[in-house]
Amino acid sequence: MKRTVVIALALSSALGLAACGNTTGDRALSGGAIGAGAGAVGGALMGEPLAGAAIGGAAGAATGALTNSDQINLGKPAWR
Repeated sequence: MKRTVVIALALSSALGLAACGNTTGDRALSGGAIGAGAGAVGGALMGEPLAGAAIGGAAGAATGALTNSDQINLGKPAWR
């Protein structure tokens, strides 16, 4: 039960924080990075930081790639 709650929190954090940038590539890259970080933290609480990072990264990258800057816009990515 705890593991499911942590995964749900990591995924919702990734979805809420994903997608900086205007291009699909920028949004997928930043979403994946943010999601992986959030997932690693959530996974570490359950003793599985790598699994959490993988799940969070995938969810964040998908969110970044499937949304546009009109839906979620956190500004210019740090690498631009």
